[in-house]
Amino acid sequence: METMISKSQVVVRYAETDQMGIAHHANYPIWYEIARTDLIKNIGMTYSEMEHMGVMTPLVELGCRYIGTAHYEDILTVEASIAELSPARIRFSYRIFKEGEDKPINTGFTLHAWVNAKTFRPFSMKKHYPDLYQKMESMMETDKK
Repeated sequence: METMISKSQVVVRYAETDQMGIAHHANYPIWYEIARTDLIKNIGMTYSEMEHMGVMTPLVELGCRYIGTAHYEDILTVEASIAELSPARIRFSYRIFKEGEDKPINTGFTLHAWVNAKTFRPFSMKKHYPDLYQKMESMMETDKK
């Protein structure tokens, strides 16, 4: 199966820019979350539904590489995909493009643990939710398998 990449559009708001008129670096992880949420919806469920099932995904690690800049009213496309998946963790990768450009202005990743919503203890997603795990596994980046 081909890698599923979620593409979410974001328009840079004035409040997201700094004194130089450039989108502040702290916004990029927020934009990652928008795309990650859309990707999860494309799997066929929402984060709220996962939480009701008893699954939470706290952030373990974040990486963010700034290559170019975004400015007020730029239209951005934020791509998200599942880069790595294990029974204990999931790693998403991101690329952000300005409208009309071929090269990303930003790349990054987030690493999340699978934890029980009540105890916050790690658990095996593959063991406890095999159907959901299988859906996510089938959407992983094929070149990383």
